[in-house]
Amino acid sequence: MASKLSINSTVKLNSGHGLPVLGFGVYQTPKDTATEVCAEALRLGYRHIDSASAYKNQGPSAASIAASGVPRSEVFFTTKVPMSGKPLSYDNTISLVNTALQDTQLGYLDLVLIHSPYGGTENRLGAWKALVELVDAGKVRSIGVSNYGVHHLDQLEEYIKRLEQERGGPRKGGVISVGQWEVHPWLTRPDIVKWCRERNIAVEAYCPIVRGERWGEPRVKAAAEKYGKTEAQILLRWSLQRGYVPLVKSVTPSRIAENADIFDFELTDEEVEGIATEEYSPCAWDPTVEPIEK
Repeated sequence: MASKLSINSTVKLNSGHGLPVLGFGVYQTPKDTATEVCAEALRLGYRHIDSASAYKNQGPSAASIAASGVPRSEVFFTTKVPMSGKPLSYDNTISLVNTALQDTQLGYLDLVLIHSPYGGTENRLGAWKALVELVDAGKVRSIGVSNYGVHHLDQLEEYIKRLEQERGGPRKGGVISVGQWEVHPWLTRPDIVKWCRERNIAVEAYCPIVRGERWGEPRVKAAAEKYGKTEAQILLRWSLQRGYVPLVKSVTPSRIAENADIFDFELTDEEVEGIATEEYSPCAWDPTVEPIEK
């Protein structure tokens, strides 16, 4: 299956919609360059833009769709709430999604994630209920979470069951379509990935090239030399073959193109297994360890 992947491949979500297997992230991309940077990515074949309220560039990033000439229907646009100065809550989730719709002028958002579990049980569950209602209103197509630990996921699953009873039956409590985490060979998160796999939840991997902090790792370097690829391309291909949806980021056209050039080779099963480690070494933040209540 892995060898048949292309930049046009998608993963079918629990919501029924298709998620492109390679995402273009805009974390820390300046507002004044986001439109052109994302338009370049779209021209190169990317069809998945990953933004967030906290990035403060979702409007310019979305403007790239019109600038590139790619039809809106072909681009999967994600944002996240809150993490933008407002605390997590039901009301702020409604407000931030409406703001995102106004900023992006897209008509609907393909995916909205709760950015982290910070905020406590009442606010996490309230935010989820808001997202469910926004899906019902046609403003959002798919919903999910980011940076949740298994304990947060278990709690959400129980809440979804309660919501189904309260709101009239199966799927009325919302469906988790996507989860996003820092995932790479030095942070494989087997417990979280297993939880998602058992429920057909797509796993998006941010920091898939570990911010360049692992260049020179012997097995990655050896694979790069074998296939005539960069170490970044090897790590992205590893992510794809593990079944993740890697989110890559660059503002440099040559790097944007390089990161997409990962569909003309395939790692062996032994290489995929050999590159993975048992380390637990985040290179970013790690809200998965946040207590249920704090």
